[in-house]
Amino acid sequence: MVRGSHRKIADLPAIIPIFPLDAAMLLPHGELPLNIFEPRYMNMIDDALAGERLIGMVQTRAGGSAFGRNLARVGCLGRLTSFSETVDERYLITLTGLCRFTVAEELTVQTPYRQVRADYAEFGADLRPMADDDGFDRLRFLAALKAYLDRRGLAMEDWESPKSAAAESLVNGLAMVLPFSPSEKQALLEAPSLSERREALIALMEIDAAPDPREDEPPILN
Repeated sequence: MVRGSHRKIADLPAIIPIFPLDAAMLLPHGELPLNIFEPRYMNMIDDALAGERLIGMVQTRAGGSAFGRNLARVGCLGRLTSFSETVDERYLITLTGLCRFTVAEELTVQTPYRQVRADYAEFGADLRPMADDDGFDRLRFLAALKAYLDRRGLAMEDWESPKSAAAESLVNGLAMVLPFSPSEKQALLEAPSLSERREALIALMEIDAAPDPREDEPPILN
């Protein structure tokens, strides 16, 4: 079982290593594949494998970088659920989301990677089993998704899966993989509930797919 012994907030570690990576979002129950090649983060993976296999994913605040004390307010704790090492000495891993957290404090540490004190109090519901979404309008959702993909020149080979996938799996999976901006991804991450994330995701897709009124303007002749 992915969650192992992590069934309530008290089971989660207060101090966690973090991987600051903009535009890479992890959500509870979601799976995030990562290609690890920087020595500091390979060190972090080694330490995680020797311990509880837990790592926090977090973005930086707008205008920041991964090296200052400028972390976004909310991240997501993930459990390392797959690991392999390549011949050119990279790590290919998958993190499975457990629970979101707020960054209560960034710690001064001796490790080459950063660590924070995490506060899970706002997000205890993340530890529940995956649930359905009673208010999910699948037809509207899929229409917004198709318009978004068409506008972006993207294609989905398999349309049968989103027609039958569990609502939480579909909403969270697309929130993670679609090419939204870091600020948009952060807004989706911080949505208090699945229904609010679903509505925010639909709004982002519909706004992106809306025609640009400037495209219909006649050319300016000199």
